[in-house]
Amino acid sequence: MPGWIKAYVRFTDAVNYRIGRMSMYLLYVLMGILMWSTISKLIDQNAIWTLEMAQFTMVAYYMLGGPYSLQLDSNVRMDLLYGRWSHRTRAWVDAFSVFALLFYLGVLLYGAVESTAYALEYNERSPTAWRPYMAPIKIVMCVGIFLMLLQSIAFFFRDVARLRGEEL
Repeated sequence: MPGWIKAYVRFTDAVNYRIGRMSMYLLYVLMGILMWSTISKLIDQNAIWTLEMAQFTMVAYYMLGGPYSLQLDSNVRMDLLYGRWSHRTRAWVDAFSVFALLFYLGVLLYGAVESTAYALEYNERSPTAWRPYMAPIKIVMCVGIFLMLLQSIAFFFRDVARLRGEEL
């Protein structure tokens, strides 16, 4: 494989590894928010921001941790046939099926960018009582989808290299 492809795969893996490891700590942030929600109800204060902030934190955790999960090959597969195949057959199937994933992620990224542009242009706010701005979480979603797209392309390059008898 050309050197630029190897460099791309190494760079993408390094970026997604670091972001994925950092996003794991968002689970503790989520627990803290939910704990504060419970405590504030016990002391008779109404923290209207906690539910929505917990949802935003979960979205960030999911979207930024997804590429890391894909990188570690901990995503869910239909193992009925896949587990019995040789590594070469898996590489052929993965190299072919990644195009469906790339198409899906491309459409998803297009919609996310359009929605983020709208949120930025019109200062979109949530229709809840707290009324937070929507742009920050939409930007996080765009970043997560983009990183997933980059990781999927890196997997395609790995599969092509495996078919050529190389390992990246």
